[in-house]
Formats: sequence, structure tokens, C-alpha cells
Amino acid sequence: MATEEVNKPPSLPPYPEMILKAIEALGDNNGANKSAISNYIESTYGEMPEGHSTLLSYHLKKMKDSGELVFLKNNYMKPDPNAPPKRGRGRPPKPKDPLPPGTVLSPPRPRGRPPKDPNAPPKPPSAKVSSGSGRPRGRPKKIARSGVTSTNSPSGRPRGRPPKVKPQMTEVSVEQ
Repeated sequence: MATEEVNKPPSLPPYPEMILKAIEALGDNNGANKSAISNYIESTYGEMPEGHSTLLSYHLKKMKDSGELVFLKNNYMKPDPNAPPKRGRGRPPKPKDPLPPGTVLSPPRPRGRPPKDPNAPPKPPSAKVSSGSGRPRGRPKKIARSGVTSTNSPSGRPRGRPPKVKPQMTEVSVEQ
């Protein structure tokens, strides 16, 4: 294991550089597709590393996202320098008025409800209105009629469905 040289591929330029050269060489006004770019790189630079297609896809996508390349009709091309910059999704932000000099900005308020102050004094209990009957408020008031319960309704009628009235039984005599 002395001084054996391992078969190293010849040093290749960076992928973005190879891609731009391929688009310039192949490019008419329509640009070049991924397979044409790949074929050009393979024919120009000889044998490529094992993951060439994956690397090429990665760099094409990265260059497209950064704006170095434009992807149109399945072709990659250089962006037109006279074209307006492409906007992102959503509503554009409002233009901001410049602040007069000497103005100090306060930090933005956090979202949501503010936390309770642990040093604040406790709130006094709320005053309850009593009806003066001296009974607990939760129990319904008794009415003299047939033991039906009621709340303080303006009509004087108890809440809910009225109780079912049982018919009175009459004695029937049978004559023979």
C-alpha cells in the first residue's frame, strides 16, 4: 500500500458554471431542457460522477429558486434583464412612510392575550343582588298550588311542561 494513486475524476468546474455554459451553447431563444443540458455536460466534460443526474436536478432547482434561471415550457433559460422582478405569492406589502428623524420605535406587541400580573391585588368578589327571601338562590321557589316549583317569571307560570292531569275515577255500578 505504498504510493498507489486512486482513480480520481478530473477536477470539474462547479455545477452552476457548467449549467450556464450548457445553456449558452445550446440556447436559442427557447433555452434548453434538462436532458439536453445533461448530454452537453457529459459530452464536454467526459465521464461524470455517479450521482450526476441527481446533482444536476438539485442545482437546476436551486438556480431556478434563486432567480439565476427561469423555467418556462419545460426549458431552462437565463432571465431577461429587462423583465420586471417576479413577485411572491400573496398580497404585496403596503409602502411604508419614512419616519421623521429622532423617532424611537417601540418593540412590537406580542400576539394573544397578555399574561396576568402576579403582583396585582386580587379583585373583590362581585356583589350579588338578593331577592330578600333569605333562601339560597339555587333552589326554586315553592308555590302554594299543587306543589309546582317556579322561578321568578313575569307571568307567574312555572317553567317547563305542565304536569299531566290524571282523570278522576268514577264508580260504575253494574245492574243485572
